[in-house]
Amino acid sequence: MGTQKKTAVVTGAAGFLGSHLTDLLLAKGYRVVGIDNLLTGNVRNIEHLAGNRDFKFIHHDVTNYIYLPGEVHLVFHMASPASPIDYLQLPIQTLKVGSLGTHNALGLAKAKGATFLLASTSECYGDPLEHPQKETYWGNVNPVGPRGVYDEAKRFAEAMTMAYHRYHQVDTKIVRIFNTYGPRMRLEDGRVVPAFIGQALQGRPLTVFGDGSQTRSFCYVSDLIDGIYRLSQGDYHEPVNIGNPGEMTVLQFANKILEVTGSKSVIDFRPLPVDDPKVRRPDITLARQKLGWEPKVSFDEGIRKTVTYFRNFLEIPA
Repeated sequence: MGTQKKTAVVTGAAGFLGSHLTDLLLAKGYRVVGIDNLLTGNVRNIEHLAGNRDFKFIHHDVTNYIYLPGEVHLVFHMASPASPIDYLQLPIQTLKVGSLGTHNALGLAKAKGATFLLASTSECYGDPLEHPQKETYWGNVNPVGPRGVYDEAKRFAEAMTMAYHRYHQVDTKIVRIFNTYGPRMRLEDGRVVPAFIGQALQGRPLTVFGDGSQTRSFCYVSDLIDGIYRLSQGDYHEPVNIGNPGEMTVLQFANKILEVTGSKSVIDFRPLPVDDPKVRRPDITLARQKLGWEPKVSFDEGIRKTVTYFRNFLEIPA
């Protein structure tokens, strides 16, 4: 007789990160229950799992009570709009999934005696006055600005998670996710990677906000998911940055996309959005120490894989 498989729950399972996490958990031998209301997720991201006996999909909004029969060993709360376009169009839903959704997912973990992992964000640091950003930095966030609905939802979610850890002794983890890219991103989600790749492949101007001197760091999705899984298996409860400390300006990134795609697109400079961070780069000392983690996929390798995905998605010949 084989040992009984452990069950993991992934909220936001049809999203970019949730679907990749689901794939890794299944590869590690878990049964996975994926929950998603498909507000920003897409069943296309999990259609390859149709017929997999170890995967069950539930169409459900986690801002409502979550009931699941049987044992649950891990709860990954990945559900949330996560791009500027999404949370500016869905401000109330973003706040609700960060507050009510986190509360319900924590309630499930508490009821089942499961480990809980919150997918938080580098947006907790806002437009940072510290660079690179350590987990000890409390951030520079405008709570009433247009981005505040996402930043504060995640900051509240972190506070709620720590409260459940301290008051209810739930085994909780918090990952602060920095810019991540790879296959299954939505083309029109407003984030710089799919935006630039989509524009370049379709011969449209690349939209650069400001003068393009603001910096970002880009982590390939397989590296990020590996870090999240390692964190879920450990015994560290404070927030941990997971991201790639390699940093480049948005303008450098735009030119790299033009080079990789061979596009003749021009660059279109636009005004900088309100509260857009000028710098963003993780200090990953803690992840190295606690998880033995650091990114492995080079930017060149990752971006070529991502361009290939979007080329196939758009049915544009190489």
